[in-house]
Amino acid sequence: MKAPKDNAASQENAPNFIHELVKREAQEGMYGGVIVTRFPPEPNGYLHIGHAKSICLNFTTAQISDRGRCHLRFDDTNPEAEDTEYVESIREDVRWLGFDWGSHEYFASDYFERLYECAVDLIRRGLAYVDSQSLEEIRAGRGDFYKPGVNGPFRERSVEENLDLFSRMRGGEFDEGAHVLRAKIDMASKDVNLRDPLMYRIRKVSHHRTGDDWCIYPMYDYAHPMSDAFEGITHSICTLEFAHHNPLYQWFVSHFDFDPIPRQIEFARLNLTFTVMSKRLLKRLVEQGHVSGWDDPRMPTIAGMRRRGYTPAALRRFAERIGVSRRDGIVDVGLLEHALREDLNATSPRTMAVLRPLKLVIENFPDGEEIELDAPYNPSDPSFGSRKLHLTRKVYIERDDFMEQPMKKWFRLAPGKEVRLRYAALVVCNRVVKNDAGDIVELRCTWDPASKGGNAADGRKVRGTIHWVSAAHAVDGEVRLYDRLFNEENPLDDAHDADFTKRINPTSLEVIDDAKLEPGLAVRAPEERVQFERLGYFVVDPDSTLERPVYNRTIQLKDSWAKLAKKA
Repeated sequence: MKAPKDNAASQENAPNFIHELVKREAQEGMYGGVIVTRFPPEPNGYLHIGHAKSICLNFTTAQISDRGRCHLRFDDTNPEAEDTEYVESIREDVRWLGFDWGSHEYFASDYFERLYECAVDLIRRGLAYVDSQSLEEIRAGRGDFYKPGVNGPFRERSVEENLDLFSRMRGGEFDEGAHVLRAKIDMASKDVNLRDPLMYRIRKVSHHRTGDDWCIYPMYDYAHPMSDAFEGITHSICTLEFAHHNPLYQWFVSHFDFDPIPRQIEFARLNLTFTVMSKRLLKRLVEQGHVSGWDDPRMPTIAGMRRRGYTPAALRRFAERIGVSRRDGIVDVGLLEHALREDLNATSPRTMAVLRPLKLVIENFPDGEEIELDAPYNPSDPSFGSRKLHLTRKVYIERDDFMEQPMKKWFRLAPGKEVRLRYAALVVCNRVVKNDAGDIVELRCTWDPASKGGNAADGRKVRGTIHWVSAAHAVDGEVRLYDRLFNEENPLDDAHDADFTKRINPTSLEVIDDAKLEPGLAVRAPEERVQFERLGYFVVDPDSTLERPVYNRTIQLKDSWAKLAKKA
């Protein structure tokens, strides 16, 4: 299992206490020098950028030892929320990020029989019992941080009765809620999680893998540590919210003869500004129609970011640079966007597109003729090669690149002003053509034939350079301008804010259906990334066709949000 290589300098990475710990243990020969980790998603939604951090952490931790491995395990113990669609999306996301679990793919449902047998063993040893109270009664009996728990009326059932009831629960004899199986630990414990936690509940729901074979399902707090132990996991890496569950995790695995006994290590989850990081809230965005689906390019899901044009290398580099710590915090989304721009700048060919076209007619250019020009795909890297451009009498320029009454220090096109058409020639605007409503519909210009290629023969300097597309060769296309989904740094404001959707950025998507593209842009495949010169980085959307190419804006060339914040 090899780690993908990135062009990230090690000194740029923040500390990673888990890697430091595991490296020391590996050097000391612990676990026989074999580190085994796992990425254990629940298949109840699409993965997001926070999961990407966990994926990178688990796989790279395992790679510290030569024979290390990372398992992909689906914790599918809640059939009501799980679906094979999510299983397939998770597999695809992990592979896309550049990681391979080999033959080590598992499901918690693989262990349903073994988990049941272990539960029966705990009952026989007097360490588990069937409770027939309602969930409300059980919750009240467990107490809370201020109120101690009390033993329930069924806690002292005999082993024989518990075994009989548990067997009949499995057989489907009882209705949902009639009984549960609880671990028998300590109702007086100061740790509420150790006050006889639930192990099994009755759920007469079909499972996406086991169908109707089971009508009782293990609770996560029982199935998760036991699955780790079954697989020989050495380091169970999880986020800080599971720290309070660690004693319960250790209680379960310590009551069986496992070697090695998995060690749980908690780290701070990823929180990003301008982003919601909860599958429950992301699902709400989808179901309420605020976005087009889980893979909407505005979503922080891995599928959405992939469709937006993010690269696996950028996400891995970001995960390395923010490091791993034990303290919760919020990471500026600008760090993620910086890693993205850095990678796209090094890997994206340059091309030209006009999003809001304004026709420019070169009056002294022979009608029907054209000049073929060579233009590099990346002026700073010859290895990208070059493409052909065609200068014709009529071209399209960006409407924003013309100002009839220019402001001070306006270096783009204006009446009587000379600018450079990138890679092509120097032109001067002589006349503005308007319609009856007074709107500008066309510019009449002249060009300097001696400036072929974009430089004046007499050495005069022209400061303004604008992009363009030949009207005769332009391809009509759709361009979707995506921006941040939320317009506030903390969309939730607090953890229980039900109105977070009110903070959705109303301009997070603008669709331009009459963009003019270089002809080569029509033949690029989905997920190919390019830089539209002067405009930003764009990616081919899966909706794209040869007849009508569709491009998504991944990110602008510069951080316009930082400028807005500074101005504010």
